[in-house]
Amino acid sequence: MLLELKNLSKTYHRSEGPLSILTEANLSLAANDFAAIQGPSGCGKSTILLIAGGLLNPDEGDILIDGKDPYKLSAAESTKLRAAKVGFVFQQFYLIPYLSVIDNIMAPVLAIGQDRALAEERGRNAMERFKLTERSNHVPSELSAGECQRTALARALLNQPSLLLADEPTGNLDPDNAGIVLDAMTEFAESGGAVLLVTHDESAAERAGRRLRIEDGRLSETGG
Repeated sequence: MLLELKNLSKTYHRSEGPLSILTEANLSLAANDFAAIQGPSGCGKSTILLIAGGLLNPDEGDILIDGKDPYKLSAAESTKLRAAKVGFVFQQFYLIPYLSVIDNIMAPVLAIGQDRALAEERGRNAMERFKLTERSNHVPSELSAGECQRTALARALLNQPSLLLADEPTGNLDPDNAGIVLDAMTEFAESGGAVLLVTHDESAAERAGRRLRIEDGRLSETGG
């Protein structure tokens, strides 16, 4: 399995009282899986994605990314695992505002010591794939929303991860750019990766082979 979530529980402790977000959630993703999670706002969709990516420690439960638990590794080992195995795509893009497109795409792998020449070669191939070559030296403020998201997706896929985690990746996009992003995710799954998509967008969820829903802290499979 590329991702295993076992009996996850998470409660947020607020001044007005505890808020239970997840209760004994379970999910396994293998190669070629494309799963979409839906549910009402605030139900825990983004929380489960952050936990799955090794970014938010659950209160209970186990997480395995390609057989390793990121929360039982040292900080350096956990970072290395995420960089090697996981790509993240978010609705807000999270591009570095003062870096060019090519440097944004390369930034995560350079930060963990990957050879710059290899990163640049892969980065330029990714720009060509996502029709960004003419924007190579532009900074994010000079890009459209679609170009920003395509840059973010190229960055997520640069290190050839096995798992892609996407949080509302089409939320700010027009239909054409949304289609480009969803086509790339479908191709990623078909080529042996696994995709976990959180979305309110029904047309995006319809691309997934598996459909899940979170409600009242419970994660359940609803079909595909």
